[in-house]
Amino acid sequence: MKAFAQLFDALDASTSSLRKLDALVNYLRDAAPEDAAWAVYLLAGGKPRQTVPVRFMREVGAQAAGLAPWLFQECYDAVGDLAETIARVLPPADTASDQSLAQWMTKLLALRGAPEALLREALLQAWSALDGSQRFVFNKLITGGLRVGVSRQTVVRALAQHASVPETIIAQRMIGYTDAQRVPNAQGFVQLIEPHDPQASTAPTSGQPYPFYLAHALIDAPDSLGSPHDWQVEWKWDGIRAQIVLRQGRCWIWSRGEELITERFPEVAQAASDWMVADPQRELGVVLDGELLAWDEAADRPMDFASLQRRVQRRQLGARLLREVPVVFVAYDLLEWAGVDIRTRPMAERRHRLEAVLGSGQGPRCANQLGVSQVVSKAVSSSASTWDRLALQRESSRNLGVEGFMLKRLDSTYGVGRTKGEGGGAWWKWKVQPLSVDAVMIYAQRGHGRRASLYTDYTFAVWDHTDAQAPVLVPFAKAYSGLTDEEIRRVDAIVRKTTTESFGPVRSLTPTLVFELGFEGIAQSPRHKSGIAVRFPRMLRWRTDKAPHEADTLDTLRSMLVSFRGAN
Repeated sequence: MKAFAQLFDALDASTSSLRKLDALVNYLRDAAPEDAAWAVYLLAGGKPRQTVPVRFMREVGAQAAGLAPWLFQECYDAVGDLAETIARVLPPADTASDQSLAQWMTKLLALRGAPEALLREALLQAWSALDGSQRFVFNKLITGGLRVGVSRQTVVRALAQHASVPETIIAQRMIGYTDAQRVPNAQGFVQLIEPHDPQASTAPTSGQPYPFYLAHALIDAPDSLGSPHDWQVEWKWDGIRAQIVLRQGRCWIWSRGEELITERFPEVAQAASDWMVADPQRELGVVLDGELLAWDEAADRPMDFASLQRRVQRRQLGARLLREVPVVFVAYDLLEWAGVDIRTRPMAERRHRLEAVLGSGQGPRCANQLGVSQVVSKAVSSSASTWDRLALQRESSRNLGVEGFMLKRLDSTYGVGRTKGEGGGAWWKWKVQPLSVDAVMIYAQRGHGRRASLYTDYTFAVWDHTDAQAPVLVPFAKAYSGLTDEEIRRVDAIVRKTTTESFGPVRSLTPTLVFELGFEGIAQSPRHKSGIAVRFPRMLRWRTDKAPHEADTLDTLRSMLVSFRGAN
């Protein structure tokens, strides 16, 4: 545990990507395989199921520190993080532990479902044997909040450098490695870094997908990309990015977050399986990259994303939900065909083959003919000859239920993650401008990690004029991104001066601050007091020129909702 805690401290203390990479490589060089297996799992985003209830851990921590509940709460409010609070208030360790990360993880996993007496004894023994840094990491492993500013891609690079294996191969082997049901072990780590045979096929033989290729947001004018004739232009769908893997007579559906979601979309899986058995070549292995969409067949367009979320959030998929929210899969890339990995073929070639496969008349049809049980669809492409004409066409995005355009170089291969090539990038998101309103900040909450002492997470509201004599502010969105560090410090100072009431780490505020909030979508929501939910809210700018009474109203959001739902 000591070595992993030292690695955590080194990663947390640095903002340099190269230094973080060096720290990871050095750790992997010296760590035992079973410890390295857990370190990679945890730093790449793996989250073991919680073994100790947070409420109980907090209670035991306060008692072990000899603090009254109110005093422990004051410490927690000041620090903003439970794991760090407990690590700081406990007395110094009276013994020293030489147990490894893997040994501690084995102990933690064995505590799941244990009686409280055993949990209490295990916590006290651990805290008495670990120093401050180790306690903090140990507590984080329990609460599931081990975030240290290291991206999954950095972990992949460190593994590639340590093992002298190409990053693309490591990234592919990492698929599924951080699954919540997985228990990392030495054998799995050795397989992760084993030498790569360039002559061997890179196509998996099981249900494993390929690493997803991600696009960059287009900030500059599109003519900076050169001629539009070098690019494939598609509609950018607003659904769940997914890969359908068809091998050995079976179907797997994977989300971009590497979660196996086949059971959440049974009609898509069944239709994909039916399509696979119609052609012997398909049974050898096919992988399609695309988007899961809730589809309104009558309107011939996607439903809003909130409808799709109903399918994801429900544990039980009843007949009514399947009927009300039918889901289709829109394919826009072919990654494997007849068991052969074709990601290194040019985009134009992969696209041509995809259209040939889907246009056979035995399977899926075109986008404007999608039905409930269809598997895939050709993404819409444009042959417009100028960027200006494309920009004009892009303005119809919201009426079609999409977010804008995807731009893909015709000669591009299918990469790994969000990478840039020699030309500055092969895939770009050219989205429409976000919807926006001016909103009033009414609540503020402490951040996490380095921002635990600052109020960085905000709740925003608009005016409801139902009672014209006494309009009220109705909350509709939370946001925490979009401000500079300096702006956050200024807002934090105002939050502390305008607090009217505190609820743990949350403060209720006198309405004084107005911000322009941007968001990608808007939908009805019975779960929110405003009746409206927005998608991907963020702060566009601080409206220091506006007073709270000048902020937008609930009627503004409602009119946006009607407009956003298009011609319906």
